[in-house]
Amino acid sequence: MSTYYDENELDDNVPIKSNVLKRLFSTLRPHWKALLGGVIAIVVVSLLDAYFTILSKRIIDEGIILQNKAAILRLFTIYGAIVLVQAVSVFFFVYLVGLQGEGVRYDLRKNLFNHLQDLSLSYFSKTPLGWIMSRVTSDTEKMAELLTWGVIDTAYAAVSIVVSAIFMLTINWQLAIIVLLSLPVMIYAALKFRLRIYHHYRLSRKANSRMTASLNENITGVRVVKALRREDRNLNDFKVLSSAMYRSSYRAAYLSALFQPTIQMISAVSLGLILWRGGIKVELGAITIGGLQAFVSYIMMILWPIQDLARVYADMQNAVASSERVFSLIDTQPGINNRPDAASVPSLAGDIAFEDVSFRYEEDEPVIRNLSFQIPYGQSVALVGPTGGGKTTIVNLLCRFYEPTEGVIRIAGKDYMDLTLQTIQSRIGVVLQTPHLFSGSIRENIRYGKLDATDQEIEDAAKLAGAHNFITHFEHGYDQNVGEGGNLLSVGQKQLISIARAILSNPDIFVMDEATSSVDTLTEALIQNGMEKLMTGRTSFIIAHRLSTIKNADKILVIRDGQIAESGNHNELMLLKGHYYRLYTQQFRHELESKLDPYSDAPAASETI
Repeated sequence: MSTYYDENELDDNVPIKSNVLKRLFSTLRPHWKALLGGVIAIVVVSLLDAYFTILSKRIIDEGIILQNKAAILRLFTIYGAIVLVQAVSVFFFVYLVGLQGEGVRYDLRKNLFNHLQDLSLSYFSKTPLGWIMSRVTSDTEKMAELLTWGVIDTAYAAVSIVVSAIFMLTINWQLAIIVLLSLPVMIYAALKFRLRIYHHYRLSRKANSRMTASLNENITGVRVVKALRREDRNLNDFKVLSSAMYRSSYRAAYLSALFQPTIQMISAVSLGLILWRGGIKVELGAITIGGLQAFVSYIMMILWPIQDLARVYADMQNAVASSERVFSLIDTQPGINNRPDAASVPSLAGDIAFEDVSFRYEEDEPVIRNLSFQIPYGQSVALVGPTGGGKTTIVNLLCRFYEPTEGVIRIAGKDYMDLTLQTIQSRIGVVLQTPHLFSGSIRENIRYGKLDATDQEIEDAAKLAGAHNFITHFEHGYDQNVGEGGNLLSVGQKQLISIARAILSNPDIFVMDEATSSVDTLTEALIQNGMEKLMTGRTSFIIAHRLSTIKNADKILVIRDGQIAESGNHNELMLLKGHYYRLYTQQFRHELESKLDPYSDAPAASETI
């Protein structure tokens, strides 16, 4: 079975672009003081590391070989002072880099999260959740790593290489030339290996993403897998994905194992030449034993920074790819925005009118066509019709989750696009078919509809929704934890709480989109009692497949193919004996058969109310 993944999302093998780098590093501006402090501290550490080698040379040449105790004592005193200064410098660079890194992560994730709140519903309908989560988590982490430790490691490596080269030139320029000539070879080998290793790690990560997606799909769909006896086929598919990950991981591990010996062999050749030439110069008196020892130390001080620079360069490729993905999300403009002169009003109490409204999700595929109707304030309207006819699209347009491609929607006589999004969406209460709760207590989830609500207001809303009784039976009552996404509650309980949440917000317009589809008949009766009180004094839109929910509506609109096929109340539509009559009689017959034979497997109507 194929699984969804975005190849571009997984691909980090992109060229490093200067404009992306410039924008990436611009995120450091608010944290430049911490970064500057960290760079200064690491430069001090690098200089002291280099000076330790010179100090060791002096201890050997001036103290140990000459057996000068005073010199040894003096030099070791300096050594101790430098150790203390270096310890303080290490503390400050680790502290400042950590402070800067957390600041960068916080800013990136906060900006992304804030931007996501502004994006329209259409963006989330088209964009996989996993893609968005990867931008906020793994991609921001890669960017922050480059902007913190990547910058610091580069500064440390650059200073170490330059300072080591300078000190080597002052000790013996002929030997220094030998070392410097080997640097391009080591840098070339390090870059080649690092890029190849990261290439195979990327392939491994791609394979892992596909394998994880396949595993998740097979676990969540285990009932279908077993019902269709797909175990063997799925196992073979999984083996293919697992084998691809094994091959990539093995190759990356092989190259990693080969990388270190190759660099060490190049440095060993350089070191061998130094020892051979240096030994001759020691015999000739051109260099001291301490100087030769210092050269060996400086070779090692150059070797590790070169490897760090190669790693940072490879990390930079990943970070640039992550930056492009993050910036593409940040640059995504909301499909729905407030007009510059949009007004904010305290109430949406008034008639609702759709005037020649058309809408399409995709070009040349209209969902709503020239739809016109008017609902007086305080009335309830039910939308019925076959699945895919446009009922949910109508209420999405009303809530301004989408905007009409043609026509006008008026609320209280005003074009609702002249009102702010906050005004419209704060005064419309919505209960969806699939209830969603947030991690926390029942009380916190109901209060989500009105953040300053008192405990008494929360309980009153729960009673009106019919949720109070089952809530009080929990051990912790309203403080009972609902779990992630409300997974500790039944679907019906979650729906009742979401209805209580909408009731608490006290909206001017109430929308119920199949809100009772997940509850049993008894629970639905409790909800309906509350809904009758709630709908009094406000306009209500109801989408439901159960006749008991919609038959008492003031107006029923039968929606077919994005247009109104019939309009009227229950009795008027039954007299027409048209689409509504057919839907009603089909469902009524099915419900009657179910009551007479609760084990009946009679099929439901092909079209649903």
